[in-house]
Amino acid sequence: MLEVSQRGRAMPVSPYRKLTPYADEAKQRGVQVYHLNIGQPDIETPPAMMAAVQQADIRVLEYSPSAGSVSYRQKLAAYYQRAGMNVTPEDILVTAGGSEAIFFAMMSCLNPGDEVIVPEPFYGAYTAFAIATTVTLVPVTSTMDEGFALPPISEFEQVITPRTKAILICNPNNPTGYVYSRAELEQMRDLCLRHNLYFLSDEAYREFCYDSEYFSAFQLEGAEENVVLLDTVSKRYSACGARLGALVTKNKQLQATALKFAQMRVSAPGLSQLMGEAATELPDSYFEHTKAEYMARRDLMVSRLRAMPGVYCPIPGGAFYVVARLPVDDSERFCQWLLESFTYENQTVMLSPGAGFYGTPGLGHDEVRLAYVLNATDLNVALTCLERGLAAYPGRTLAPVEAAVLQEAKS
Repeated sequence: MLEVSQRGRAMPVSPYRKLTPYADEAKQRGVQVYHLNIGQPDIETPPAMMAAVQQADIRVLEYSPSAGSVSYRQKLAAYYQRAGMNVTPEDILVTAGGSEAIFFAMMSCLNPGDEVIVPEPFYGAYTAFAIATTVTLVPVTSTMDEGFALPPISEFEQVITPRTKAILICNPNNPTGYVYSRAELEQMRDLCLRHNLYFLSDEAYREFCYDSEYFSAFQLEGAEENVVLLDTVSKRYSACGARLGALVTKNKQLQATALKFAQMRVSAPGLSQLMGEAATELPDSYFEHTKAEYMARRDLMVSRLRAMPGVYCPIPGGAFYVVARLPVDDSERFCQWLLESFTYENQTVMLSPGAGFYGTPGLGHDEVRLAYVLNATDLNVALTCLERGLAAYPGRTLAPVEAAVLQEAKS
């Protein structure tokens, strides 16, 4: 009998897509499902990006260079320079989305069996990338009670072994929305220099910091050989389907190694690179508008969540996600129940169970990640569904009397 690979069997289902079959079944029953489970913004993709493809005079759609087209890398380097980063076109490897950048970085920096330290909760797909590249994620836990701030560097030191080769962060963080400060990044830089580690920085949400200025790992002094920037246009320009990202590093040996993996898949999408060129020329006002919109959605979501009995969440400083603690026996069971057994006015909501964002067993089982990617009207309806669902859920852990007391304290 034929068998699939051990690697394939070990590959986890996406924590934000695993309940999709239940959502599809709900839709087939005529239920309106509001998706707060995935970072797919409803903000319009910039028309200039779409026009770049629609108006292109192309007779033969050729391969682009494996490193990415020269014109796009030049314009992307200029974008980084405007953001205060010393990036040249030669530092950039264009990838098919941020996912490919993460994959190339792991394949180029790490050997099978090597270890990567990552603050948890972390982007759920990191687990899948680690399995695919046969490396081990070593989590260091940040806590909701501390606002998911970076744990003390001493905790990172304690888990370093001879197998440790890199530290991986997402900044601003997916799923927590936490923005690492310059001081925190400098601490991680110093740790990487002391132990000769790569510093992998996933900066997909760079443009969306609401309460502080953004500081990139690429701006750290003295760590040029260690830092690898992982990037994407997906969230920045609401262009998730373009599948266009970048791996950026000053480390020439690493860049040459990553290029060999890029040659294996030949090239990143050529049409998407046309869109990317147009994106780099958008005015700063584009980000002012989108940032203000996300900030308004954040404030709406946090205020609604904190008004629900037994629910707690920190205020995220960036990205467009919130991790919330719910008064439920098991968040995955609750999220499935919302899709299978609950409706409010023939509507329900889809969330991402929290456990899929942790590497430590047992953590996140009363937490969910919510993405504030819907307009205010839809977001309000979705949160009302959540509030009603929490009140009706058979496995709620908050007694009615406790709920009344909490509600009174909040009002």
